[in-house]
Amino acid sequence: MNKRHRFLLLKFDRTLAQGLIRQVIMLVGLLIVIFLISTLLLHLSGHDWIQYCKQENISKWVLPFYLLIVPDAFDSFCRSDTVGALPVFFACLIYILGVVVFTGMIISVMTNMIERRVENHLDGHIHYLESGHYVIMGYDDIIPSFINHIFQKDKEAYVLNLTSANVAAVTEKLNKSFSMEQMKHIIVNYGHRTTMEDYKDIHLESSEQIFVVGWRAHSAHDAINVECVDSICKYLKQTNAPHKPKSITCVFNDLDTYAAFKTTNIFGEVTELGMEFLPYNFYTEWAKQVFVKRYHVDMGDFNNRYNYPAVFGNGIGLDDPKFVHLVFVGTTNFAVAFAMEAAQVLHFPNFNKHKELRTRITFIDLHADVEKEEFITRNRHFFEVQSYRYQDLSEDATDPKLHTYLADPILQATGKDSDQNIPTDDTHNFLDVEFEFIKGNVFSQKIQNEISKWATSKDEYLSIFLAMANQHNNFVMGMNMPDEVYENKIPVFIRQDLSDNFVTNLRKTDDKEILYYTFDTTAKINDPEKKHGRYANIYPFGMNETVYTADEKSLKRAKLINYLYNTADYTTNKFTSLLVLASIPTEKIWQEADEQWSKLSAALKWSNLYNSYTIRTKMASLRAIRKLELDDYSRDTDQLTEYEVEELAKVEHNRWNVEKLLMGYRRPRPEEDYFEAQSKGVKEASVLKKNKKLFIHHDIRPFEKLDDVKELDYEIARYMPWILEMTEKKQ
Repeated sequence: MNKRHRFLLLKFDRTLAQGLIRQVIMLVGLLIVIFLISTLLLHLSGHDWIQYCKQENISKWVLPFYLLIVPDAFDSFCRSDTVGALPVFFACLIYILGVVVFTGMIISVMTNMIERRVENHLDGHIHYLESGHYVIMGYDDIIPSFINHIFQKDKEAYVLNLTSANVAAVTEKLNKSFSMEQMKHIIVNYGHRTTMEDYKDIHLESSEQIFVVGWRAHSAHDAINVECVDSICKYLKQTNAPHKPKSITCVFNDLDTYAAFKTTNIFGEVTELGMEFLPYNFYTEWAKQVFVKRYHVDMGDFNNRYNYPAVFGNGIGLDDPKFVHLVFVGTTNFAVAFAMEAAQVLHFPNFNKHKELRTRITFIDLHADVEKEEFITRNRHFFEVQSYRYQDLSEDATDPKLHTYLADPILQATGKDSDQNIPTDDTHNFLDVEFEFIKGNVFSQKIQNEISKWATSKDEYLSIFLAMANQHNNFVMGMNMPDEVYENKIPVFIRQDLSDNFVTNLRKTDDKEILYYTFDTTAKINDPEKKHGRYANIYPFGMNETVYTADEKSLKRAKLINYLYNTADYTTNKFTSLLVLASIPTEKIWQEADEQWSKLSAALKWSNLYNSYTIRTKMASLRAIRKLELDDYSRDTDQLTEYEVEELAKVEHNRWNVEKLLMGYRRPRPEEDYFEAQSKGVKEASVLKKNKKLFIHHDIRPFEKLDDVKELDYEIARYMPWILEMTEKKQ
């Protein structure tokens, strides 16, 4: 059956499934067709039947209908002297046709057949698509955002959702998110995402892309999705089809599972089959929208964009006296994912001059004492290098003082991890990001006072994220923050499950200037000030249906960064010169960049991506250094001065240090340290560099302690304008 016939079947079944009226119309249509056939047969028999109609005073339009449904009419017609043998023969055919079609039993069978086909269609047991479609496996509340993403790329695309859930219920949910026209391009089929037999029915091998989503509430969600990807690979190997999907996007709900797939090539066979494997995490994706892209798109309206404020004000230059302070209320997956992404991308040049101006990430939780232990264990190598802060502000606290600790087991063994004895050297406390854990109830007066103190501080750019598991608590807290938070325009981000309408509309209503009046000591009214309403700076995040938006720009930049490193001269630690790059056709550069990217390990892909994500933050700092506004892009492609290169090179290495530690690398011990070996004259010290394959990296140290490899940090800063220009040239 060809593709056109399948789409005709799809249209026919959808028409039948529309309801009783449509089915009646179909039956009436069938009756009309049969009536026309009987009339045609009588006309082919000659003119005797017309004479019979005149003789019996019957309309010639009525006789074909009589012969179909009235047995006596056929008997009378055959006995007439005016009718010859041929008309009788055709009348017999018409009578038999009428018996077949209109006898009760036959009508019943036909009705049952129609009902059965409608039932199979509604239950997702009929398959229509053969090639060029997008496959989404499983059903979850985030699926509309995946479909939205597909429609954004191709409005005419067909999307097939394979699910073991109730197909009618899934279709009803999708109806709430998409128009009738869009629903014509969405097909829901029943099946299990780990069953290869179901892959044949949906022609998985001929699809464009595959999204393995599942149902995130299932306790074994990630394990089942891993099994699903394994099954897909086995199926594609067996079919050996010439065309294969371009990529497999796999959703991981657990942050640790997601992190593992970012650093290891567990699904190397996906790449071997010529596809790209893309791990995806709901919470991390939202963090990128807030910190990297700084906007989210309204469901169903790609042009309706809601912007988020920058958590670093108008950009942070070298002399800015303020540090970025992010406060997360709760230690949920949202809070942890946001904190991790913030640590990866929020790096600023003022730390180069003032080492105390670190990006500070604070968790407030009633169980912070327990939660911090898990967080530190997850990121042990980071906390072996950088100290953390802890404060107990719970009601029964016996020691409410702020303490600083270091998780380095070697240093702890010497008794030097107290508040006074934590060193700041080339092995400890040289990172530009720090974490803080505060134990207490956010609704308590102690915590409220702490928030008020932060909100009035002139030393920090404060942002508050309400990410508790209880949505009601998030909303209540967002509406009832200390007055200092609203008066000082502190951004408050409120986690919302489904719709952002209430929070967004509330912000729009209060985002209007209102005159504020005071009087002085002489009882005279001062000139009025202009202020915004209380809720002018509240922002929703975390909505299920608006999360999946591919960041193509960051991906392009990551590929270019990898291209520069791949084509660098490592005898001088220099990239290919800009003059040489200018002489190479743009298409050739992009072709090579794509090929090199496809061969890259998972860990290096993510390293380049995180480098790419920080370009937006670095450019904001560069604009601040140049005394430009945050969103003034007019000089972004200007070449950097050596002063600017110097400062951004340090920012890049600070970022790199944090990235490597959070991705599982550790600093070397003395006997593993390449620099230590070199200083002691160890022969062939460079062999220690090979320990990188074991996630031990000798360059995890302050920028000043690096050797000539720091030239690569200078180079990546110099080449940012080229990366920005080339990104725009990629179609």
